[in-house]
Amino acid sequence: MVNWSDVQNRVTEGVARYGDRTDFLAIRLETSQSTQIVLESQRVDTLSEAISLGGQVRAYYRGGWGFASFNQLDQLEAQIEQAIAAAQQVGGLTQASLAPVAPIQDIVILPLPQGNPREISLREKKYLCDRYADLLHQADPHIVSTTVRYSDSTQQTLLATSEGTLIDQTWTDLEMRFAATARQGDRVQTGRETSGSRQGYGDLLQLDGAVMAAGKRAAQALNLPPVQGDRYTVVIDPILTGLFVHEAFGHLSEADMAYENPDLLAVMEFGKRFGPEELHIFDGAAPPGHRGSYCYDDEGTPATTTALIQSGRLVGRLHSRETAGHLGETPTGNARCLNYHYPPLVRMTNTWIERGNTPVASLCDGIKLGVYAANWLGGMTNGEMFTFTAGEAWMIRNGKKAEPVRDVTLSGNVFKTLASIEAIGDDFGWDESGGCGKGGQNGLAVGCGGPSLRIRDVVVGGDCAD
Repeated sequence: MVNWSDVQNRVTEGVARYGDRTDFLAIRLETSQSTQIVLESQRVDTLSEAISLGGQVRAYYRGGWGFASFNQLDQLEAQIEQAIAAAQQVGGLTQASLAPVAPIQDIVILPLPQGNPREISLREKKYLCDRYADLLHQADPHIVSTTVRYSDSTQQTLLATSEGTLIDQTWTDLEMRFAATARQGDRVQTGRETSGSRQGYGDLLQLDGAVMAAGKRAAQALNLPPVQGDRYTVVIDPILTGLFVHEAFGHLSEADMAYENPDLLAVMEFGKRFGPEELHIFDGAAPPGHRGSYCYDDEGTPATTTALIQSGRLVGRLHSRETAGHLGETPTGNARCLNYHYPPLVRMTNTWIERGNTPVASLCDGIKLGVYAANWLGGMTNGEMFTFTAGEAWMIRNGKKAEPVRDVTLSGNVFKTLASIEAIGDDFGWDESGGCGKGGQNGLAVGCGGPSLRIRDVVVGGDCAD
């Protein structure tokens, strides 16, 4: 095991010795313990436990960054020298500075009220995966293949900076993913479900209903008619709302996307109206207990809750210290890295739309022909454009949910879609299944959520004429 006291001494000594050679120096040490289990059609594909130790050095000099990562502590001084040399080589062309934050010294261990996975044996975790794999296969005779994935990771990080920050922070993240594929002749359909938690192992023990539902959705979709592609008024459930606000809007709120793109910065102008008066969008790691929750980001900035849209108008964006310094704004605590191999980037944490005032039961009222979409299978975004695939869907006829349909994709421009929100439901749901990707750092834990939404003029099921 790592002597964390010795590690702390070496890191603080390194910062003190080299800090005056740069505008800013940060050393981040990390130790982690993790478990990975993958079952493919009830056969073991992966069964592993791992312990790792590594670190990173970031040096900032007159607008230039130097970065080095390592996994042997005796390399620390050499990596500090390397990072400083790189920063001095690329810096000097600008007087740009990092937005200030107050130095902090703190020790934080995020609680695990639902149990610590480090106290659960590999055998027990494997048994849990076996049980869920059996449930997927039992869901329907047409199930031909299944996948069950389990992962947990406990990270302890130590961040020391030349400004006097020293933060020791520990958290645990867990996730399970399930997929079932059903076949009937040439027809193939897949059902998926994902669950994640930063509350503890117990949150993964009561997923029987969700697992069975994934298998049943795959089998039932074999005999459903495809949706007729067209523009519809659409009602989406909280899970799809969370996916939409994260993928379609959240990434555009990350300030490194804006200050590197003058056209986007002009579009994302504060005060500009993007949606109805009752639309409020937030991001923040400060709300406790979610997968994107923490106390300090990977630059030592305290977690916040940042209003992005209030009363339909853009009022904020997400920052690291660098982007806040470039734009003359305040750091929001959104500089995150997946692990010590990568430098922090501006990343979302927990992103959500506030609940509205429209009763959920009334969201379909007055829709002569529309689509109700729920859950998700996947999706992609490209700048302002998005395409998401619903996990299940129904037609809406004369204000009522009608027959189920399959192959429902929702496409559009995020700004036009926000402006087309007709009603915001009075319900709310969190989706803790998110694993966000950006800049090669894939699978960063995030939370997202919101209420049900009613949106007019959405392209469903493919392209159609304007």
